[in-house]
Amino acid sequence: MDTKELYREILNEHNINPLHKAEMDGANFSLNGVNPSCGDNITLNLKVEDGKIVDGSFTGFGCAVSQASCDMMLDLVIGKTVEEASRLNETFMGMIRGEKSGDELEELDEAAALQDISKMPARVKCAILGWRTMKEMFEQNAKCSSCTNPNCH
Repeated sequence: MDTKELYREILNEHNINPLHKAEMDGANFSLNGVNPSCGDNITLNLKVEDGKIVDGSFTGFGCAVSQASCDMMLDLVIGKTVEEASRLNETFMGMIRGEKSGDELEELDEAAALQDISKMPARVKCAILGWRTMKEMFEQNAKCSSCTNPNCH
C-alpha cells in the first residue's frame, strides 16, 4: 500500500467512524473552534483531572480532514498529561510546517498520516483546527487560573 492510499484509508476511517465525536458529560474544558475559510466548526471537550486528560470528545461539522484530525488528536491525548498533550501539539504543528519528519513523528501515530497536508495549503487550517483549539483551551485555562479576578472562574 502506498502512502497516499494509507493516508486516505486512515482519514476515511476517522471521518466515517470517529471514536470521539459525541456529546460529553463532565467536561471541565470546552472551547469552540472555527475555520472561517471553509466553515469547519467544532466544540472540543476535555475532562482533565489532576493535570491528566481522562476523557475527550468533539462535536460539530466540517470537512473530512478537520473531523478526522480532531479524532486522531483525541486518540493521542486522552490518558496524557496536559504537558504531554501540549508537546504532541507542538510536534504536530512542526510536522505541518515541514519542520519535523521521520522518527520525530512516530509519537503522532496515525496523525502522522497528515504530514503531506503541508503541501496542500488550503487544507492546513482544516487539519490544525482541533489542535489549535486544544492549544487555545490550555492557554485560556492557564491565564484564568493565574488571575485574581473572581469573575474569571
